[in-house]
Amino acid sequence: MKRLFYLLAVVGAMSLQSCQYNSMIEKQEAVTAQWAQVENAYQRRADLIPNLVSTVKGYADFEQETLTAVVEARAKATSINVDPSKLDANSIQQFQQAQDGLSSALARLMVVVEKYPDLKANQNFLELQSQLEGTENRISVERKKFNEAAQDYNTYIRKFPNNLIAGMFDFEKKDYFEAKEGAEEAPKVEF
Repeated sequence: MKRLFYLLAVVGAMSLQSCQYNSMIEKQEAVTAQWAQVENAYQRRADLIPNLVSTVKGYADFEQETLTAVVEARAKATSINVDPSKLDANSIQQFQQAQDGLSSALARLMVVVEKYPDLKANQNFLELQSQLEGTENRISVERKKFNEAAQDYNTYIRKFPNNLIAGMFDFEKKDYFEAKEGAEEAPKVEF
């Protein structure tokens, strides 16, 4: 009778563990899928930049140095690939640094554009600028959703008894996107 009781207890515990394990897998996959959405939003921005640069190049006296900086920053940003199964603070930081370089180059481009009233009135440029602004909003939303998915996963694997199962199967905490240092200060715009 005791053996039967122990056998049932072990089978019951294994059943519960497998359910928790499956939930951990689902939550881990949700983090990975959301990371893909973050990359997708950044890729959309990278895809818009050649059109923006081409439109701006049409103005012969436009600063070539600024355009070169944007093209180089785009190349660097698109060369950084992060393996979703190895998301950690370092890989997210490398990815974000490359994206910050591109954001900075685009900001300089927009400041320089202010000197060119004909370009600012160009319909193609206005449409591209609007799409770029929308893409920046999408990036923000996808980063927020990624952090929410990571929080859900992290909370789940850290709760008892899930933490025991997570430890046995090497489920590790996922890092978050964080604001870059100094982001709390408003940027200076000079013309």
